[in-house]
Amino acid sequence: MKSNTQALRQTVIGLMAVLEMIFSFTPLGTIPIGPLAITLNIVPIAVSAVIMGPIGGGVMGAFFGFLSFLQCFGVGVPSEFGANIVKESQPLTAILCIVPRMLAGIIAGTVYYLLRKKKRAPAAVCGAAAGFCTAIFNTIFFMTSLVLFFGDTPYISAMISGRNIIVFTFAFAGVNALVEMTLATVITAFSAIGIEKTRLFRN
Repeated sequence: MKSNTQALRQTVIGLMAVLEMIFSFTPLGTIPIGPLAITLNIVPIAVSAVIMGPIGGGVMGAFFGFLSFLQCFGVGVPSEFGANIVKESQPLTAILCIVPRMLAGIIAGTVYYLLRKKKRAPAAVCGAAAGFCTAIFNTIFFMTSLVLFFGDTPYISAMISGRNIIVFTFAFAGVNALVEMTLATVITAFSAIGIEKTRLFRN
């Protein structure tokens, strides 16, 4: 039974990876809301964290980061921002793309595990916390790494334009980040409820 559960988890993680590729390489992962473009890439990371804990969240986060790194080279949906950053340093761009997402997934999985297994909190609360942590820590780690690695480059310096780093972070992330945090929180909460009801992923 335990081996069947593990195989099922791996299958679902594989499906999350396929979904991540669809979100990254097609317009299907983007929701236009007026002038905003909200992406859903963070959701598979959060759901993977719910299903397989820190390992699942970390693996899916790293996978999303790798896909983001490929977009810097025009693979899939090209990223103008990534194309400018990768010109400065390919190794640092790889770290920028992969490590923040991986860490966010690990933290989300850890938070879910602690709340669900240790505190016995409701599945919806645990899922909401995992989704929120994925989004907020992805933003924090990404922006910190961006300023640390590329803050002195002409491209990013022009964006900062003498502003306080915190002000720049809010200006750069904008309303998009807030909406994405909300979506990740709500979607992961409902996903956790569904996962709990199936009783397929219990140890």
